Formats: sequence, C-alpha cells, structure tokens
Amino acid sequence: MRKKYLVLLYSIAIFIFIVLYLSLGKNKVYTTQENIGKKLAEVELNYFDKDGEFSTKELAKFKFTLLNFWASWCGPCRKEHKHLVELSKNSNLKIIGVNFKDEKKNALKFLSDMGDPFFILTKDPEGKKSINFGIYGIPETILIDNELKILKKYVGPINNKDVREINRIVNK
Repeated sequence: MRKKYLVLLYSIAIFIFIVLYLSLGKNKVYTTQENIGKKLAEVELNYFDKDGEFSTKELAKFKFTLLNFWASWCGPCRKEHKHLVELSKNSNLKIIGVNFKDEKKNALKFLSDMGDPFFILTKDPEGKKSINFGIYGIPETILIDNELKILKKYVGPINNKDVREINRIVNK
C-alpha cells in the first residue's frame, strides 16, 4: 500500500516538474505587434456625444487614420495629448478617439482644458469593445490605412519620435 502512495507521489512530482519546465520556454510578454499588416477587425463603437454607432468600416473613407485609446484619468494620456493635437493638423490623417472606461464629464473637461484633436470621438465605457483591437491598457494608438490595414501600433504614450514617424508614413 505504501509503495502505491510513493509511486503516485513521484508521478505527481514528475508531472509538476515537466509542466514547470515546459512553461519556462514560453514568451510571457503579451504583445499585439503580430497584428501589424493585418486588416482591422470590424467593430461598432458608440459615439461619445450623440446616439448611434461608428463602424470601423467607415475608416476606409480616410487616407490614414489614427485610432487613439485614452481616458481623462490616465496620466500618460495627458503626456501624449499635445502630440495628438500636433498630428491633428496633418490633412492626410484623421484621428479617432476612443474614450476608455471614463466619466463623460471628466473626458469633456480634459478635452476642454487640453484641446480636442479628434475628428470623431467614440466611447468604450466598459472597455469590452477595445479588446477587439488588441488593447489591454491605455494609452494605445493604432495607425491604419484606407484599406483598413494596421500599419503601426504604439503601446504607451506617443512621443516626438513617433510623431515624426507617423508624419513620414502619412505624407508619402
């Protein structure tokens, strides 16, 4: 009887060791960079300040689109906002804002204080639709062409270098 328990105990220990050993070789960093070059999923987003839904199919009307996921409570979003305002001056680029898990009054105050760079403003109050874009934190920004192909994805706040890169791509 004791022999059976020892065999069972060793079997469990060997199983645990094998599982742990195999898991060491896995990449544990979550990334959505594999989406670059792929077509954007069709998603319906609620407009921020009016009834109705905005479909990502409509992005095909624009030469280039920057989808920016942001919130008023997000410190890095404040840091990147001046860069979005700068990019909004580029006539080849339309910026679509997706307000993420935010209070409407706070978002409106943020835009009033810092400027509104968004051609269209949408909302994702529960953060559920943003998952379809591979968003797992904010700010995140996705550059898309008129074929709805994802050209670049920026995780975290965009900076001067990113602005230069985006302008270079959309002004070709």
